[in-house]
Amino acid sequence: MTATENQLQALANENLNISGSANLDAGLSDSDVSSMDAVAFIKLVSKNFNVEIPPEDFAQITSLRSLAAYVDAQSG
Repeated sequence: MTATENQLQALANENLNISGSANLDAGLSDSDVSSMDAVAFIKLVSKNFNVEIPPEDFAQITSLRSLAAYVDAQSG
């Protein structure tokens, strides 16, 4: 697991109402996260990693693992 994946999983566990630990390969909709909570989470991720995630890009992100890859690609 990458450092970004670890950080995203911790943020998800702290800020999203997910029973158990956040699964990196599951989609947020599969975890019963509301769209409002997902938007708030993306804003939190953007702030914590200092990256901008436009809505059209977020729509293509299917899991926390793909979000981590996106963040890494934008940061590096």
